[in-house]
Amino acid sequence: MWVILGIIAVAATFINLYLYRTGKDYKLAMAMGLSFTALTICAGYSLASEWVKAEDWAALSDVVPGMGTALWFLTIVSILLNIAPIFLERKGKKQ
Repeated sequence: MWVILGIIAVAATFINLYLYRTGKDYKLAMAMGLSFTALTICAGYSLASEWVKAEDWAALSDVVPGMGTALWFLTIVSILLNIAPIFLERKGKKQ
């Protein structure tokens, strides 16, 4: 599930950037990109929770350390990419 949500988050982010580039209203796509990023994180946490319930310690020890770092990195990138049009728009208005 987290893979599907992650793919939707990436697609919404690219749609956000495309809409900004073409001069159309991008705010809904921005909200969708950030929302699906949050849902991806929740789905990843739920997966780890299921492994704890099943006492699958091998899966947890293999995946969770790397998953934590990846989720932090990808979330920061998603936030920056999704809010970039706002900063670019403000910069353009100042000039």
